[in-house]
Amino acid sequence: MSAAALSCVAVFCGSNRGSAPEHAQAAAELGRAIARRGCTLVYGGTHKGLMGVLADAALAEGGPVLGVISQRLHDRGHLHPGLTRHEVTPDLRSRKARMAALADAFIALPGGLGTLEELLEAATLTQLGDEVKACGALDVRGFYQPLKALLSKATDEGFLKPEHRDLILIDAHPERLLDALQAWMPPAVSKWIEPPPVDR
Repeated sequence: MSAAALSCVAVFCGSNRGSAPEHAQAAAELGRAIARRGCTLVYGGTHKGLMGVLADAALAEGGPVLGVISQRLHDRGHLHPGLTRHEVTPDLRSRKARMAALADAFIALPGGLGTLEELLEAATLTQLGDEVKACGALDVRGFYQPLKALLSKATDEGFLKPEHRDLILIDAHPERLLDALQAWMPPAVSKWIEPPPVDR
């Protein structure tokens, strides 16, 4: 199996900007990098927080940006006004499903509960084989190092195979992360781990 081309990248990120300027800088760098590759950026559709910074940067670089926004957020006036196009979904679950259907790969910037949940769900679906798409995290200010340590702990404790521990590609540099997503190949192992023998 050869690596698939990236034509559409979904990015999960915070609707807040974070407390350090590096977060917005990284969001802008990622937006520009995706646009320069001729990829469509798919994201949550709002002008808020890092999501707005990401979309603005991709649009300024001439890249197509598709926003997928829930009806509730759309009704609150959160839709980014300058998108190439947008879709409105009934709720959060259908929003996530639509983004997943559109994307060839996923990247998470720093964010809160929603961002982390979206990233882990995407990786879980690939682990189970329901989807086979590369997942990455842009490691701004070491944001994803605790997650990396947690996944290693889960592996050490027998809950996760090493191949699945490494499903989420973590890198601090947007271009290098995109290169890794482009080259990614799915692991050829099942999720099941044989239990250790029972002492008698």
